[in-house]
Amino acid sequence: MTVSEITPDEQVELDKALYDALNPLASAIRSRQTGLPADRMWAADPVDVALSVLAAWKVMDAEVRRLTAHAAATAGSYGASYEQMGAAWGITRQGARKKWPDAVSRSAPAAAGRSTLALFGGTAELTQAPSGDWRWTGVGADGACAPATEGTRYATVEEAAAHAGAFLKDHALDADRS
Repeated sequence: MTVSEITPDEQVELDKALYDALNPLASAIRSRQTGLPADRMWAADPVDVALSVLAAWKVMDAEVRRLTAHAAATAGSYGASYEQMGAAWGITRQGARKKWPDAVSRSAPAAAGRSTLALFGGTAELTQAPSGDWRWTGVGADGACAPATEGTRYATVEEAAAHAGAFLKDHALDADRS
């Protein structure tokens, strides 16, 4: 058994949780289709009930796909590669890239590990450490300085830019805030 496989007991618990989540949705779908109260769903023709359950699984499948894509994008935003995501999902790097094409940023790296951000009348310098982590220093429009602190590092340039942008916004002149 690999680490990501589940035990038989975990499978039973997962099935129960999924059915517990599915039943109200299937009842609601059946109620909308027939106009009957949701509590009468199971008293209907078995084919119609089974089709309502199938329709509910389709809704859940779409939601799982959406949440999976969100999880992949989150992993990519923290620096996970398509190779790592593929390994976690049990597919190849190419399969992961095809499944979640926007999960890993393809933007060109900042020139020589440096980038400048100008917002709200202030500026911030983003720099990449040899480890690959990012940090920033900034001067707000109001003259406030934010020196880089040794312990604060960010996984991506986008994350460092978000923190720097928040600082610049907080230190904008009132006329620049609108």
